[in-house]
Amino acid sequence: MRNSILKLSALCSLVAVLAGCAPGTQADYDSYPGSAPGDQRVGTEGRAATKADVKERGGLFGGDGLNIFGGEEKKEGPGSGIGVNSFLWRATLDTLSFMPLNSADPFGGVIITDWYTPPESADERFKLTAYILGTALRSDAIKVSVFRQVSVGPNQWQDAVVEPGTITSMEDAILTRARQLRIDSANAQ
Repeated sequence: MRNSILKLSALCSLVAVLAGCAPGTQADYDSYPGSAPGDQRVGTEGRAATKADVKERGGLFGGDGLNIFGGEEKKEGPGSGIGVNSFLWRATLDTLSFMPLNSADPFGGVIITDWYTPPESADERFKLTAYILGTALRSDAIKVSVFRQVSVGPNQWQDAVVEPGTITSMEDAILTRARQLRIDSANAQ
């Protein structure tokens, strides 16, 4: 009898210990380093990515996926609409309006122009790519890349060096226009 009580007591203890080891929730697993597929790394220290990190970054169709059949409507909030600073976006379009536009992505914040040949020099052409890197109106929120080519023959172009001040002057012009748009917006209210 005593042996049965000891066995029953040991069995109950084992069940209690195993019940305490119940699997965690999906959220617990998603926050475990290394739970993301592949060998993804995040941060400057390069720790293993979690599924929560991947969800935060979003996927091809956003963080919540693609909702084909309707269902719960998303509420408008600070996360909806344009994904970059609207004053920088508009200022960049205004500043580069003299060049033909090739591509513009307001959610990714990238504007790419097509090749532009200035009327005063037909033997060179320029192409610009502007990156709007954030939602704040700051100087580090805009980056411009300028590409220059010179003519080496009929319909033959060769890459050439861009003068060092060109990029800075383009970024300054965009920032100046963005500040003007912001002031105009504040005065209009």
